Amino acid sequence: MRLRRASTRLWRAPALLAAFALLACGVPMSGVLAQQKPPPTTFGQVVGNAVLCLDQIDNKAFYAYLLTAFGPAYKHEGGAYWFRTDATLWGAPITDVIVSDDTSPLVFMGVVADSTPEKLEPAIRGASGLRFNKLDSSAFPVRGSEPGSKIVYFRSKAKVYCAKYKPLPPARTR
Repeated sequence: MRLRRASTRLWRAPALLAAFALLACGVPMSGVLAQQKPPPTTFGQVVGNAVLCLDQIDNKAFYAYLLTAFGPAYKHEGGAYWFRTDATLWGAPITDVIVSDDTSPLVFMGVVADSTPEKLEPAIRGASGLRFNKLDSSAFPVRGSEPGSKIVYFRSKAKVYCAKYKPLPPARTR
């Protein structure tokens, strides 16, 4: 019994020493455990086309892509998985990427840009040629494109997203 208890304690000492060594060097443990991955080279084309409604949206495929690219989602709320990123689209820093879960009748994909809709809309037009029209005359108008993507305010930032109804499941034949 003593031998088993002693052997389970042996692994603790090196792990604790390593943790204390990292703390002594000024490295926070949270940074060691959750380091942010750089975006993949395909990020602009894959995610950019999806949020502009220029590509099909398959939330399961996009979830797998984001999981591989950035690690686990940092939150799951509002019917979406939220991933942190350190990427850029259309010359604007992207702080979050969201992808729908299966609780909504819609499938959607979106990004939160560290910019305002007024600055982001001309950048998207310059990069993709896609025009956005103001859909209302409020103080914070929703901007929509012909394919269906929207630019809205998200606090002081801009959110660009594409939302579509889920396709019907294939008909069963006898």
